[in-house]
Amino acid sequence: MDAFAVYGGLFAAAFAAATILPAQSEGVLAGLLATGSFSPAMLVLVASTGNILGSTVNWALGRGIERFRDRPWFPVPPAALDRATRWYRRYGRWSLLLSWVPIVGDPLTVVAGVLREPLWSFVAIVAVAKVTRYLAVAGAVLSLM
Repeated sequence: MDAFAVYGGLFAAAFAAATILPAQSEGVLAGLLATGSFSPAMLVLVASTGNILGSTVNWALGRGIERFRDRPWFPVPPAALDRATRWYRRYGRWSLLLSWVPIVGDPLTVVAGVLREPLWSFVAIVAVAKVTRYLAVAGAVLSLM
């Protein structure tokens, strides 16, 4: 299998999984790790980079899209956005450490943009969360091999 296609596919899966699109990337990473054909460090790096960039897209959407939240096409359900806003207001930027959590994480990254979290702190905190999650997945898969 072409390494560029593999890493590109993993990047795309991780990017999509971090956006408001319904996608999952841990299984893709686990499957690639299980083959033993690719560098685990490179796989974690590629998945993390894609996932962090996908979350940054959510942050950017939040910066300009919140005024459309009552429209039927708005990508985040109002209840999820309200729940994420409450979390974010209660715990501040540190709630972004939950950006990897399914269902909760994507709205949190949108809310961070809505509430004008600075990009530098957003990326730093989200990176810690995303890299830690992928390292945990890699550790679990590699320990089973």
